[in-house]
Amino acid sequence: MTGALPRPEPTVKRAFGFVDGQNLFYAAKECFGHSYPSYDVMALARALCAPRGWALAKVYFYTGIPAAADDPFWHAFWSAKLAGMGRQGVETFSRTLRYRTRRVKLPDGTIHAYRSGEEKGIDVRLALDVVRLAREGAYDVALLFSQDQDLSEVADEVRAIGRDQSRWIKIASAFPYTAMTRNRRGVNGTDWIQVDRATYDACRDPSDHRPTSRRGST
Repeated sequence: MTGALPRPEPTVKRAFGFVDGQNLFYAAKECFGHSYPSYDVMALARALCAPRGWALAKVYFYTGIPAAADDPFWHAFWSAKLAGMGRQGVETFSRTLRYRTRRVKLPDGTIHAYRSGEEKGIDVRLALDVVRLAREGAYDVALLFSQDQDLSEVADEVRAIGRDQSRWIKIASAFPYTAMTRNRRGVNGTDWIQVDRATYDACRDPSDHRPTSRRGST
């Protein structure tokens, strides 16, 4: 006895965007030279969904942020930017960065110590949301803004959910791209969407959330 046949491709494809804020920022920094997270994730998700016939229904955003005592500039920036996203209807999830001392050996043999902030639980929360919402049938297309290959297991799970529920479902990953990009891969097991500079720059946040003392760079 064969399994149930997949349902036909839906006429209206509900799309949810899932944005790894730091992954997107560092990719845009490498590709386009932007020195701070200047993206408007709602506009960017719309720009990628519209030409593909996907109806954007929701955007989720995930990032770590430093505590005010550790880095007042970036704490203020992210507090303001997340508030702005919330007013757009973006669902945001953030956690305070944890700092640890790292040491590297320099060419002259001396040891340089520095503090490094680490995100804890951000990627797990993103992955859990993608899988949970797939199981709930909330979307037909999951659009990941990330190149984190750990999410390839999420892609496998989403496809399995589609088979189990006998329904059409797609998972794609979008990422900044130029001819000189070092990392040219989207998440394995997803449809890859390359974001060129013109598309990215057309979707920049009109509000500069940086404290005024350090504005002026790209």
